[in-house]
Amino acid sequence: MNLPPGWSIPIPARFCLFDMTMQVPDPRIDPHAWARLKPHVRELLIRINRHPRPPMESLPAEQARAAYAAGSGVLEIPAPPLPRIENFTIPARDGHLLPARLYAVSTEAQGVLPVLLFFHGGGFLVGSVDTHDTLCRTLAAQSGCAVVSVDYRLGPEHQFPTAFEDAWDSLAWLHEHGAVLGLDPERIAVGGDSAGGTLAAGCAVQARDAGLPLRLQLLFYPGMQAAALTPSRARYAYGFLLTEPQIQWMFNSYVGSEEQFLDWRFAPVHAHDVDGLAPAWIGLAECDPIVDDSMMWADRLRMAGVPVELEIYHGTIHEFIKMGRALPEALEAHRDAAAALRAALLPELR
Repeated sequence: MNLPPGWSIPIPARFCLFDMTMQVPDPRIDPHAWARLKPHVRELLIRINRHPRPPMESLPAEQARAAYAAGSGVLEIPAPPLPRIENFTIPARDGHLLPARLYAVSTEAQGVLPVLLFFHGGGFLVGSVDTHDTLCRTLAAQSGCAVVSVDYRLGPEHQFPTAFEDAWDSLAWLHEHGAVLGLDPERIAVGGDSAGGTLAAGCAVQARDAGLPLRLQLLFYPGMQAAALTPSRARYAYGFLLTEPQIQWMFNSYVGSEEQFLDWRFAPVHAHDVDGLAPAWIGLAECDPIVDDSMMWADRLRMAGVPVELEIYHGTIHEFIKMGRALPEALEAHRDAAAALRAALLPELR
């Protein structure tokens, strides 16, 4: 078609061949890694970076926790209402009372429920029961299982192995006393995201050794080791929300020696053996610095004959499960995790 001189036809953005989100916003970002992101994830990261803020690793611990808490719910889905939410405490071995929260789809009078013991993420330094409240509500509502979320103690005030000991003490207490809350001690799963997934995997090792029955490890992008710089740590070091400087700050603020970096209670992939551990459901973000670490755990379990269901959510980033308002992959992961919980804890409802 011939147009008069000076005329043009506007082309809607959706028909443009060049995706503006493909432009790398930071020269430190690997362009090939950036291209792995789904377009709507790239767009989200660009929007986030338009509002610069001090790097978390530059803040004192209390300010970092406040900053994380302030932003933790911005992209969350609406919190599902539940008929039973109770705050209580769990005693740790040194007498400290760990704040905990119970989520259930039914009241105690309506029968005994299986339970997921959940540990929040945050690199052992930030995060809380409150920052993961919506996620725990969602898992309870969609699975039909109870969820108990625990505020384990954080670094740098409480160094390794405090977080692990708090996590294990919570699991041991739940197994012994959960019945008073209407929870079934024979149907327990452990789970968490990021550092919380690390704690859950460590608890699975300890539970095997202690003869405590577990039905499932439910792990969202867990950190499994810190001794080696994996290809994913290098590939996604900058620009993908979780950065290499943040990882180093978190690890070094919690762990005090090279020997501790190799301790399985901090890095479960270094456990002496993983035979006989509880089956695992593992949900990973493809474009995550620690995705290779998480894969190491899945591979070790499979080589030992432990059943593993592995879901990799392509083109997504660390923390994506808390971004359901912006990323449909988060909603998919919620459904997948809830289905895994039902299969392990409520097989009669499958």
